[in-house]
Amino acid sequence: MGIASDTDLVRWSEALAGIARTGLGFTDSLYERERFEEVLRVAADIRASTLGTPPVDPDDVADAIEAVVAEWLDGVGHGVAGYVTPKVAVGAVVGNDREEILLVQRASSGSWLYPTGWADVGYSASEVAVKEVAEETGIEVEPLAVLAVLDGLRLGFTRVPLYSIVFHCRAIGGTLRRHPLECRDVGWFAQDTLPRPLAGRNRWSAAAFAAIRGQPGPVLFDPPRRPMWRDSEARDL
Repeated sequence: MGIASDTDLVRWSEALAGIARTGLGFTDSLYERERFEEVLRVAADIRASTLGTPPVDPDDVADAIEAVVAEWLDGVGHGVAGYVTPKVAVGAVVGNDREEILLVQRASSGSWLYPTGWADVGYSASEVAVKEVAEETGIEVEPLAVLAVLDGLRLGFTRVPLYSIVFHCRAIGGTLRRHPLECRDVGWFAQDTLPRPLAGRNRWSAAAFAAIRGQPGPVLFDPPRRPMWRDSEARDL
């Protein structure tokens, strides 16, 4: 089976934490609450193992685990509000007349990706795509079609559980400029000059350039795994 990757461990940790937090949101049983909180500690311990060499002092490790558990517990709701689900992000694959793609270098990680951001209440998904591209790059776009619905944890480009809805968009105006806080750099790139590291490139880049060239295919999505907790897909970040 091989050794589990850090991406797998983060995904398993978040899945366990989601089950436990949802359970806490739907039970008033003291016994069940204690069991769910213990599951959270196991999940936090798994997550701590992905953060590199742990501190020498075991007390520091224990404190870090309890801090993660406390953060998870702070987000526990009640009933439907307590049902833990992935967050939603919206991305935009933007092409120009030279069949280039618009990419931003994230300030937080240094990785390159198409413009993307959290979905905002009151906006439709396509409106978020338009807003995010304008804010991050200064480019005005027209959404054309949904290109993909992807699991960020599965692709390994986030440590937060999220589904990303990616639109294919056409540039219609604006002036290229990077967001001073969110982006280190921004630019247009041909398929043979893509920058590195490029998050999840193997999963979406071929479909993105096919759409930009006017040859769109079916909407991309993550196929079911069997078993679902094992992920044999190669990643290229």
